[in-house]
Amino acid sequence: MNRPEWRISDALVPYEEALAAMEARVADIRAGRAPELVWLLEHPPLYTAGTSAKGVDLLKPERFPVHSAGRGGQYTYHGPGQRVAYVMLDLRARRQDVRSFVTGLEEWTIRTLARFNVTAERRAGRVGVWVARGRREDKIAAIGVRIRHWVSFHGISINVEPDLSHYDGIVPCGIAEHGVTSLVDLGLPVTMADLDMALAETFGEIFPSSVRPSAAA
Repeated sequence: MNRPEWRISDALVPYEEALAAMEARVADIRAGRAPELVWLLEHPPLYTAGTSAKGVDLLKPERFPVHSAGRGGQYTYHGPGQRVAYVMLDLRARRQDVRSFVTGLEEWTIRTLARFNVTAERRAGRVGVWVARGRREDKIAAIGVRIRHWVSFHGISINVEPDLSHYDGIVPCGIAEHGVTSLVDLGLPVTMADLDMALAETFGEIFPSSVRPSAAA
């Protein structure tokens, strides 16, 4: 198995540009023309609608651009201060099990956050990764994937220091009774570079044959 390439984009990447790049890379991976890819980036402020999105959950459609994502899930927010990790893996060479893949993404996120002494957890019936805060629970990471011919794309997003008020325009992932948080909101002065290093160090624990990011794009 070829080891995945890692790419870090320093500038904000427009969502449509990212979708087109993922579509092309997935086709190349399937055809054997390119290695797997983990792409770390940030987007300008926007909302995305997954395949299960409900119109009633888009509270302020005029606030930011709304994009149809084609991934699973409902509405979510992307913006500066949030690390998005698009994961393009060939599951034909790994394990052809979508549930296992999603569980792996969750575990990758949980182990990464543990590097900063954050106890992040799954919750039955709720998509994403959660942090208990006294009597309430807040979402710190979202997960949404798409599989085409057993090649994955889309992935995870972890809140480092986004403007949390930007979530007010949607019901995140259709869950109204819980809030959202970030590493900085939890009182942890974590930088994007800190998180990237932790993501690289933990990735191979879940998805073997990985290498660290070596260059910025």
